[in-house]
Amino acid sequence: MVKINVVKQDGVDTIAPSDGNVGIEIKPTVGIKITQSNLQDYVFELTARESLNGDLLIYDHKDIDIVLMQEKKKIVAFAKDMLTDNVYGAEARLFEHLRKHGIVAYDSIQGGNIYGSMEAQILDSKKYDSVKSALVQIAEWFREEKPMMDSLETYDEKMDDAYLNPDEEHATELGEVPHEEEKGSILTKNLFAP
Repeated sequence: MVKINVVKQDGVDTIAPSDGNVGIEIKPTVGIKITQSNLQDYVFELTARESLNGDLLIYDHKDIDIVLMQEKKKIVAFAKDMLTDNVYGAEARLFEHLRKHGIVAYDSIQGGNIYGSMEAQILDSKKYDSVKSALVQIAEWFREEKPMMDSLETYDEKMDDAYLNPDEEHATELGEVPHEEEKGSILTKNLFAP
């Protein structure tokens, strides 16, 4: 930003004085001055517990558990039940979101020392509380992730309903399937004894 001050003599309607010189002072300024603050409280809910050493354990996601280590300033994501492509995708989306919002160091995102885990180092800040900022961004990621999680849950419910309560076209009555005397490829009769 460049600040330009034009010197104008009193009682003169023109900017330039009679000698034709215009007084211009250029001062490069850096910084932002906030004149009107529109700060609002940011309220969010997370299903979390605090461990004995002060780490926050977040269980809201379907596929992963998130541990925010307050003392070590680290975030670690673990597979909830078993490692699948969905787990890796969720971990990658989480740490990409945190990296884009300046919460974790880009070069610290890596696989953890536990199979299927991913971790990253929280950046230090002189202005803000790093842990609170990380919590806010994790909550924001959950908010962005919620429509996808809801659609997957709806899909799973529809598939369960289709299996458990099929329509007339995909259902059979109990007596329609005829029973055969022998099924499978292993003969149970007429085998030669040794």
